[in-house]
Amino acid sequence: MVVSERGLSERRACRLVGVWRSTYRRRSARSTTSPLGERLRTLAGEWPRYGYRRLHVLLRREGWAVHHKRVHRLYQAAHLAVRRRRRKRVASLRAPIAEPTRANERWSMDVVTDALGTGRSFRVLSIVDDRTRECLALEPDTSLPGSRVVQILSGLVAARGRPTVIVSDNGPEFAGRALDQWAYQQGVRLHFIEPGKPIQNAYVESFQGSCATSA
Repeated sequence: MVVSERGLSERRACRLVGVWRSTYRRRSARSTTSPLGERLRTLAGEWPRYGYRRLHVLLRREGWAVHHKRVHRLYQAAHLAVRRRRRKRVASLRAPIAEPTRANERWSMDVVTDALGTGRSFRVLSIVDDRTRECLALEPDTSLPGSRVVQILSGLVAARGRPTVIVSDNGPEFAGRALDQWAYQQGVRLHFIEPGKPIQNAYVESFQGSCATSA
């Protein structure tokens, strides 16, 4: 309730609307902490670019029988809204990814953009086995959405088997729902590098650099 700027007293305002002053002044004693809220904050810390809908999917995968509207209420109460990206970022502490010990254990992928002589741009998806340095896919197209990336990865998995980890940047074709759902169904872990740190995806970056030099 908002008291009018004309000086309407709290006592008279409560009398007009039929509300007890004790009811108006009462503060909820409900605890703001719960196992679900704690888990939501933990997941939000692990996936800082995920909104409440993506976090709701992660909670459901872990067995939480919760509606997305409740997740949204907890999300807002904990002030977990995704912050807009700025030019200056505080580097997050991420554990370095271990060196692969066998073939087909970890793949790296990235997308590069170039243009034809007519000026029309095109993109190339590169997928590399980090252990053998073998190029598993080099797929060019004018558009490479997440569904197309899933299609290419499904073909590779059918021919070679599943990797344990796939490393990529935070591009929309990699960080979208299509690839996230595919990785969950396949039991593949997605490892996203820090924004602005291409050196963390050095295997595929060096491969693309050698291709560009030879071309």
